[in-house]
Amino acid sequence: MSARGGGGVGVGSSEVMAWLIPGVAVLNIIVFGVLWLGGTLGFAVTGNGWHPPPFSGGVYRRLLTGEVAAVWPGISPSVVYTTAVLLLAVAVSLIVLIVLKVAGRVSAKSSGLAGRREMAGLMPEQAAARARDLRPSLKGVRELAPDDIGNLLGDLDPDGPELRSSFEDVELDLMAPRAGKSTGIAIPRLLRARGAVLLTSNKSDVFTVTRQERAKVGRVWTFDPQGIAHSPREMWWDMLAGCDTIEGSRRLAGHFVSSVNDDSAKKDFWISAAQNTLTALFLAACRGGRSVSDLLAWLADPADRTPIDILRDVGMAPMAEQLQGTVRGAVETRDGIYETARQCAACLLDPEIVAWVSPDPLLPEFIPSQHVIGRDTLYLLSKDGGGSAAGVIAGLADMTLRAGVVAAERMGGRLDPPMTAVLDEAANVCRISDLPDLYSHLGSRGINVVTLLQSYRQGARVWGDAGMDALWSAATIKLLGAGLDDADFVDKVSRLVGQRDVKTPSWSSSRDGRSRSVSYRQEPILPPDKIRALPKGTAILLATGIRPALIRLRPWYKEPNSAVISKAAKEEVDGITRRAAAAWTGDTAR
Repeated sequence: MSARGGGGVGVGSSEVMAWLIPGVAVLNIIVFGVLWLGGTLGFAVTGNGWHPPPFSGGVYRRLLTGEVAAVWPGISPSVVYTTAVLLLAVAVSLIVLIVLKVAGRVSAKSSGLAGRREMAGLMPEQAAARARDLRPSLKGVRELAPDDIGNLLGDLDPDGPELRSSFEDVELDLMAPRAGKSTGIAIPRLLRARGAVLLTSNKSDVFTVTRQERAKVGRVWTFDPQGIAHSPREMWWDMLAGCDTIEGSRRLAGHFVSSVNDDSAKKDFWISAAQNTLTALFLAACRGGRSVSDLLAWLADPADRTPIDILRDVGMAPMAEQLQGTVRGAVETRDGIYETARQCAACLLDPEIVAWVSPDPLLPEFIPSQHVIGRDTLYLLSKDGGGSAAGVIAGLADMTLRAGVVAAERMGGRLDPPMTAVLDEAANVCRISDLPDLYSHLGSRGINVVTLLQSYRQGARVWGDAGMDALWSAATIKLLGAGLDDADFVDKVSRLVGQRDVKTPSWSSSRDGRSRSVSYRQEPILPPDKIRALPKGTAILLATGIRPALIRLRPWYKEPNSAVISKAAKEEVDGITRRAAAAWTGDTAR
C-alpha cells in the first residue's frame, strides 16, 4: 500500500514539473520582452533613435542586474523600467478587455439566449435595408438617421449593439408598475417617432417629458377631459362624426360598453342589448344632425320617438324597427336595457367631458384623417375607474387608428412616415374591444402599435383569455420586463424560452491513473424565479422567428440630450402645478 502511495506522489511531482519548466521559461520570455521593448521605446523617446539590442540571454542578464547603460548608453535605468511598467499595464489592460469580451460572448452563447448572430435581423445594417423596402421616401437617401431605420428596442445584453424593430412590427409589452414602461419605452418611442403620434395614458408623466419636444416637429393636441395634466381645453372632437354608418355607430357603442364590462368576450343579455340600443341612438344622432345632449335626453326618456323617426326618415327602417321593438317591449326589460345603456354612457353626464366632444366655433376641431398624415401628436389622457372618460378615449383612439388605415390604403398600402400609437394603460383607459383582431392588420399598414400592460392577466380581464391569446400571437415583438408575478404566466414564458444542455464533468481515479468523463443534462434557460427577478431596466425580447434574447432598455434620461428634455419637463410640471393650484382655489371659492 505504502509503495503504491509513494508511487502516486512521484507521479504527481513529475506532472507538476512537466508544467513548471515551460511555465518558467515563458514567464522569463515575457519579462525579457517587456524590458527589451520598454527600454527600446524609452531610448527612442529620449531622442536617441530606434536601436533595439539583440534579443539574447546576455542582454536579459544585464537588464536584470541593472546594467542598462551597457545596453543603451546614456539612458537612465528609471526611464527603462518606468516605460516597461507602463507597457506592461497597457498590455494587461488589453488582454483583460479581450478576455472579458470573449468570455461575455461565450457566456451569452452558452446561456441559450440569442446572441449577435441570431439578432442580425434587428441590428442596424439589416434594419436599414428593411426600412428602405418599407418606406419609399428613404430609397434615395444615402445615409439614414438611426430613427429612420426602425423603432429602438434596447441594447442586446451584455454588451451587444442596439436592436430595432421594423416599421411593420406591432409590439406588446408586459411590465409591472415602475419597471420602466414609461421611461424606457413610451417616452423614447414618442421622442424618436418620425410620423404622427397617438398616446393614451392615465398619468401625466409621458406628457410632461415629451410635449415640448413633440411641439418642435408638429402640432400638439391634448385631449384631457378629466384634468390629468390640467390642460385648458384648446380643441374639440366631434364624437358623432364617425357614426354615420352602422359599423361606426356599433364600434363607438362598443367602446362605451367595454369601459364598464370587465370582459368584452363575455356579454350578457343586458350588455348586448345596451350596445344595440346605443348603436341605434348614435346613428340617429349623427344622421339627424343632433348633439350629445340630445342623445342623453333620448337615453333618459325611452318613450321619446325622435330617434325612431330620424332613422326612418334617413332610410334606416330596420334599425328604427329594432329600436321601436326595444321601446315597446316589457317595461321591466326596456327599463333594464336603457338603465344599462345609461351606465355605459354615464361619463357623458359630466358637462366638462361633453364640452370636449361637442362643436365649439371658437376652438380648432381635431380631425383624425388629417392627423395621421402629418407629424402631429395626440395625447389622450383619462382617469381609470368609476366616472372615467375611457369610452370616449377609446372611441377617439379607435377612430384615429382607422383613419390611419384609410390613409395607408390611399398611399399604396403603408403610411410613410409611419404612425406611432402607444397605448399605455390600454386595459384601463383604452379598451378597444377588437384590438387583438386589428393588431396584425395595423402593422401591415405602417401603424406601429405598442400596447403596455402590467400583466398578462390584466389583458385577459379585458379581452378574455381567447382575446389575450390572440393579442399575444399577433404581436411580432414582445417585451417582458421586471415584476411579472403571475406564476402560471411566468412558467409559460420559461417554457417558451426553452432549455439548454448543461455539461457536467466528473473525474475518476484508478490504478492506471485519472480519467475525465462528461455528462449532459437539460435545465431551463430562464427558470421562473429568474424571470420574476429580472432587474429593472432589462427585458426578455421575444421576436417572431428569432430565439429569445435579453436586452437592456434605453431610458430617455440616459440619452445625450436628456438635460434639455429634463429642463422642459420641469417647466411642464411647474405649469401643471400652477394650473392645479388655480383650479383648486377656484373650486374652494365656489
